[in-house]
Amino acid sequence: MKAVILAGGGGTRLWPLSHPERPKQFQKLVSEKTLLEETIDRLDFLKPEDIYLAINKNHLPLVREIAKTIPEKNIIIEPDLRDTAPCIGLAATIIEKRHPGETMGIFYADHLIQNKEEFQKKLKIADQLAREQNTINIIEVEASEPNINYGYVKVGSPVHKIDDTEIFSLQNFTEKPDIETARKFLEAGNYLWNTGLYVWKTATLLNLYKQHQPESHDKLQQIMDHYDTEHQEKTLHAIYPTMDKISLDYAIMEKVNPSQVRIIKADLGWSDIGSFKAIWEELRKKPEENISRGQTQLIDCKGCLVYSDAGKKVAAIGLEDLVIIDTKDGILVCKKEDSKRVKELN
Repeated sequence: MKAVILAGGGGTRLWPLSHPERPKQFQKLVSEKTLLEETIDRLDFLKPEDIYLAINKNHLPLVREIAKTIPEKNIIIEPDLRDTAPCIGLAATIIEKRHPGETMGIFYADHLIQNKEEFQKKLKIADQLAREQNTINIIEVEASEPNINYGYVKVGSPVHKIDDTEIFSLQNFTEKPDIETARKFLEAGNYLWNTGLYVWKTATLLNLYKQHQPESHDKLQQIMDHYDTEHQEKTLHAIYPTMDKISLDYAIMEKVNPSQVRIIKADLGWSDIGSFKAIWEELRKKPEENISRGQTQLIDCKGCLVYSDAGKKVAAIGLEDLVIIDTKDGILVCKKEDSKRVKELN
């Protein structure tokens, strides 16, 4: 299997800690390692040459600094930000040309997965299914709240079993529902959060592009013809920016025949860390615990997240459920519950 780590995001939801020059995948948010380092470490059953990174061209120096073990030829630099469908299609095109018939897993550099053993176990099962059945395999997690920022899958009946793991059919995808729909999904009990952890044969995925995104497929074929040749960069820069800007879920996954999809449930300790509240929830051990970093002093505070990354002391007295982030790029103060609104800031 070849792993493709998507590391080109802008990280605007965690300003001012995360910013376009150094977005959250390059930040040490929940440990002493960056999220990208943790993602690579999680794939340590693979050789470095089996891991690909898809990145924004502006982040190449950061990637070279952080991911020194990944071969240069495995760093896919997007000429333009066109969302996940073109990006994943490009990665599949490159891998299929270099390794025909290979399987490919998709991973996000800015997601948190705490259960590494479970992750690797379910990933190997997904790889086995892809090789043996040519299916689209997704590792999904239980929904714990009506979150409107996640996609959902409605789980069908069990269709297969590998060791002690049940493999389920898919009924349908729903991408980012409204709050009332999300509540209904949670109450129904047969919906899972879509983590975006996909495993498939590259040829299987490219065939889906041919069916559902024929223009994009044609362009990917043109790129394939010239990739790893002297015309690679010229062709890539001429064609890639003309591809439709659309997510994989909207372009492909909502259109696939559910019979092609297999759902693998997993207890991953997963989060996309989309807000400061999410960071607090992952780090805190008690409901009223404060989480702090840097030069901070908290007196009579409860449930606060306080980061001082600007080299000066941040003090708080008598506060509850607040986020205080002080960096050289700015200062953020908000209710923890409102931290998801950071993306509204200009």
